[in-house]
Amino acid sequence: MTTDTELQARIDAMCSNDRIFAYVLLAAAWIAIWFVVTQIAAIAPPGSFTTLVYASGLAICVFNTASIVAMVRHYQEDKNHIYGEDIAHLDANARHSGS
Repeated sequence: MTTDTELQARIDAMCSNDRIFAYVLLAAAWIAIWFVVTQIAAIAPPGSFTTLVYASGLAICVFNTASIVAMVRHYQEDKNHIYGEDIAHLDANARHSGS
């Protein structure tokens, strides 16, 4: 049986790990999108199409960033419910497989 302090520590650790993972993946997405945009721009004719490619890549990155930030904020606000359920299921599975 875990105490409230132990449960809160587990919830905080899971939330922190998920937040770090989300931002690392977001950075990787920015890098991948930047790579694709620069490769397309390198072979595209100069002019309005190249500008459109850069603007589209930036828009994708901005909207993706906004959605990840919103997700992380939601998880932070409701972490006790979200991660509390996860921990309850993980503990139940551990008890079941251990018996």
